Amino acid sequence: MIGNPARGSVPGYGLAMAALTAAALLGVAFGICTGAVRISLPEIWMYLFQGYDGPMREVVWNIRLPRTLVGALVGANLALSGALLQAVMRNPLADPHLIGVSSGAGLFGVIVLILFPQMWLMLTPAAFLGACGAALLIYALAWRDGVQPVRLILAGVAVSSFLGSGISALLIFFSDRVDGALAFLVGGLSAKSWPELVTILPYSVAGMLAALCGSSHLNVLALGDANARGLGLPIEAVRFLMTAVAALLAASAVSVAGLLGFVGLIVPHMVRLLIGGDYRVLLPASALTGAAVMMFCDTLARMMFAPVELPVGIVTGALGAPFFLYLLRREAK
Repeated sequence: MIGNPARGSVPGYGLAMAALTAAALLGVAFGICTGAVRISLPEIWMYLFQGYDGPMREVVWNIRLPRTLVGALVGANLALSGALLQAVMRNPLADPHLIGVSSGAGLFGVIVLILFPQMWLMLTPAAFLGACGAALLIYALAWRDGVQPVRLILAGVAVSSFLGSGISALLIFFSDRVDGALAFLVGGLSAKSWPELVTILPYSVAGMLAALCGSSHLNVLALGDANARGLGLPIEAVRFLMTAVAALLAASAVSVAGLLGFVGLIVPHMVRLLIGGDYRVLLPASALTGAAVMMFCDTLARMMFAPVELPVGIVTGALGAPFFLYLLRREAK
């Protein structure tokens, strides 16, 4: 289980936050510099801030910069969603991809891509509705005189499997239309540009602000249900609202980048080891770390087998699966 928040127990967390911010900025610079054609940092500075009109200006402004920023927001949203779900369910294995929230967003996204491709502008709202519907279904299945974290996890796994079957059925029945849907299911940032950034940005800002506003309530929730009730916290309301925020963040990421797994699982644990369990610090730190991890993974996916580009979902899955098994074995002890 997730332990109690250790407020003030990690001296120098401001330095840790500065280091995470630097890592995120380094990820942005690395993503813009690296590619089929390498661009030096001085050149990038001139293109971005000095109006230099060199031969690589279009590559920087319309390909690498927006893709990198989209990747940063996707990583931040998934990491923050995972941190919220782990807090709400008090389980270190909670993750939007594993418990069904991302699957709900993915099912509705695939429905739009396969059945209504002309309505692609509705992809993000549809994914949000799917994620919220999955979250409500999980709550309904787990409810019995209240909601226990273990029941939430088990219900989430069952819902994820059920929704995954729905996605598979759509792919089989409409096999002639699956090209775009397959890329969506694997998850990737290929060809993402300014329209995708405009799409995800408002959802990211709203979700991050809502998460930060609820961080002190999550600290109280981490003390246990009995203690939280004794302190006057409306436990079910906090769980429901924070799950809705997690669904919003996961859905916005899924609608833009597809089904990316394990980012929401790995990043909160990395941050918790670094700065402790105070959610007032853990949540913004998770967002920064998620952004950095996603940008480095995307750059690795682009360069590993260049000029062939791997979907970044393959890289995050390859890194996340062993980490999940490690957590599973540790929790079983």
